[in-house]
Amino acid sequence: MPGGRLTQQERKRIAQGLGDDLAYAEIARLIGRPTSTVTREVMRNGGPAAYRAERAQRATEQRSRRRTPPAARDARPAPGEAGGRDPEAVRAYEETLTEVFLTSGLPRMAARVQAALALTDSGGLTAAELVDRLGISPASVSKAVAFMEAQGLVRRLAEGRRERYVIDNGVWYESIIASIRSNDLIVATAREGVRVLGAGTPAAIRLENTARFLDFLSDALRRAAEEARDVLYVGLEEEAGAHEQG
Repeated sequence: MPGGRLTQQERKRIAQGLGDDLAYAEIARLIGRPTSTVTREVMRNGGPAAYRAERAQRATEQRSRRRTPPAARDARPAPGEAGGRDPEAVRAYEETLTEVFLTSGLPRMAARVQAALALTDSGGLTAAELVDRLGISPASVSKAVAFMEAQGLVRRLAEGRRERYVIDNGVWYESIIASIRSNDLIVATAREGVRVLGAGTPAAIRLENTARFLDFLSDALRRAAEEARDVLYVGLEEEAGAHEQG
């Protein structure tokens, strides 16, 4: 497969594939590139609905001109230095993961922090480490972590006078539970609206149907989350057992 940057012709073929409702994997096969390359290209240039080849080409050229000099970039801790990983491949994957988190609804800075934490073997970084790794301000880290904490996506661990921000295998369970709580609040508020607007009126019926739908969904999600919770820890127990035997 060819390496290096995407050409303008490849970008046109990506745009054409999106217009034909092709999956990223199909488009990647057509241009002889990894699926992750196509995914990253589309997500960083407006998403599938807004992707335009010419605009993506101009944006890439502008990013290239603004790019940090190699010496400064390489001075930051590379996420793939351990375990024989390819640092450039890990950086590229981190960009892809960030874009996916963006499309799921996370603000950009929270998406960057989430991706950075997800790719550390420990699952945790201090504010100073995030500032150094992502090249952002302490205030940006604080704001992103506050948002993520409200969504159940991160927790804080005190380390003396500093904090370490951590995601672990239980973070997705906690995130689902936070989402369920949000749904429960909407359900309660919708049913209060039924009382205010008068049962049987069109607006009240709409609110009651909304409440019933979200109520049903929350119950199903809660049951599914409890049943699937142990899946989050598959592999960790085996690893712990191996350490004990060693």
